[in-house]
Amino acid sequence: MQNLSKQTFKIFWNHLLKYKWVVLFIFVSIIIASVAGLLAPIYYKDFFDILTTADILDPADKLKSILIKILIVYAVSWMFWRTATFANAGFQTKAMADLSNTCFAYLHKHSVTFFNNNFVGALVKKVNRFSRSFEDITDVFMWDLLPIIINIGMVVVILSRRNIILGLAILIWVFIYMIVNYFFSIYKLKYDIERSEANSRITAVLADTITNHLNVRLFGGYKREIKLFAKENKIWQKISQFCWNLANYFESVQGILMIGLEIGIMYYAISLWQKGILTIGDFVLIQTYLFFIIHRLWNFGRIIRRYYERMAEAQEMTEIFATPHEITDVRNARELKVTDGNIDFKNVDFYYHKTRRVISDLDLDIKAKEKIALIGASGSGKSTIINLLLRNYEISRGKILIDGQKITRVTQESLWDNIALVNQDSVLFHRTLSENIAYGNPKATKEQVIKAAKLANAHNFINNLPEKYDTYVGERGIKLSGGERQRVAIARAILKNAPI
Repeated sequence: MQNLSKQTFKIFWNHLLKYKWVVLFIFVSIIIASVAGLLAPIYYKDFFDILTTADILDPADKLKSILIKILIVYAVSWMFWRTATFANAGFQTKAMADLSNTCFAYLHKHSVTFFNNNFVGALVKKVNRFSRSFEDITDVFMWDLLPIIINIGMVVVILSRRNIILGLAILIWVFIYMIVNYFFSIYKLKYDIERSEANSRITAVLADTITNHLNVRLFGGYKREIKLFAKENKIWQKISQFCWNLANYFESVQGILMIGLEIGIMYYAISLWQKGILTIGDFVLIQTYLFFIIHRLWNFGRIIRRYYERMAEAQEMTEIFATPHEITDVRNARELKVTDGNIDFKNVDFYYHKTRRVISDLDLDIKAKEKIALIGASGSGKSTIINLLLRNYEISRGKILIDGQKITRVTQESLWDNIALVNQDSVLFHRTLSENIAYGNPKATKEQVIKAAKLANAHNFINNLPEKYDTYVGERGIKLSGGERQRVAIARAILKNAPI
């Protein structure tokens, strides 16, 4: 758990460093704005002291002068807050986009096995949560914790100059309050993680049932799926209620501590006033600063908990980053050069999950331009042979060569570039027919797309559609029939024009 948190923080930190000067500017702006905001109560102290002092000449002029100073410090504070917010808008959106790109790039490098073992909906949610978690966590540090530190530090220094016991009392109270909040947040973290995992399971079930909506209807699964979804929601509801109640209990205690601080400090201030140490203006100063502290610290527990909640959510994606890619290019892998297109399987064994043997001691020599058919019972390994050729899975023993080059020694990208595949279950993007056909050759002209469609016997049915080649096919190509999808996939393979 701690290791994942460190990895998450490291990923966030590396992306933040790309914008280090902007971040530094934001931090400086927030510090100046916070300090300026805390100077105003000092002037208000002088303002009320003048009001309560009878022997001051021209008090109105002095009061107006103080108001001008207050206006200036408020203007400085406002200017730097606004500057920080605009700079932050650029920084956070760019960093979040970078994070999403990083997630996308790493995710797509995982093997077919990885995607077979994970729900699409859950993966999508993990990617989205990761960048949103970065936003929340940077908000916590810049807009919550930094102003808290500045405010408390200045309040303690200023009040200590009036009376050391006032400053020390607040400092000790704040220290105890923060320590208690921190340990409570750590205790609550494990339940926040459970809640996050429960939420991911709900998303996974929802995505799975929507993908299989036709099976739900055809096989009478409607009521069963409702019960399954309700069961997962019930688990989430119980753990969420428990987490919220924990927070409510603690906030009840927190409220009592806040009241105790305010009454205790003001009670002590009265005794100082009786001794002539404090003035009426000092009471205004103390009350204003207490309001600052209470306002900032009231949400401190939530800030800490929000930080750990977002870290818990981000860790789901960090687990994916921490999972090495099952199939990778070897060091200094070369580009595959296809001259003829000879394919050799030599003594190939393959096991699923290291226990289920699917292919044993396979020798297969396919000559250039030779067309072969693999015939066998379902589950005998026909599709597996194609997947091994594409390195969607790694062979357990033996070797596969293309024109004498081991496919394990060439880059995966070059391997895929040289092979065109039409799957039995052809899956299309929710894009136009033109974009789907041109996916294998993005630089293809409209004329080339149409020519490939004609060769695949797809042009006629496409031309009969209202939007023709600009027709969107729906998720996974669901708006087309199975045969139509396959013809589009054939056109895509034709247009790719790979040697194999």
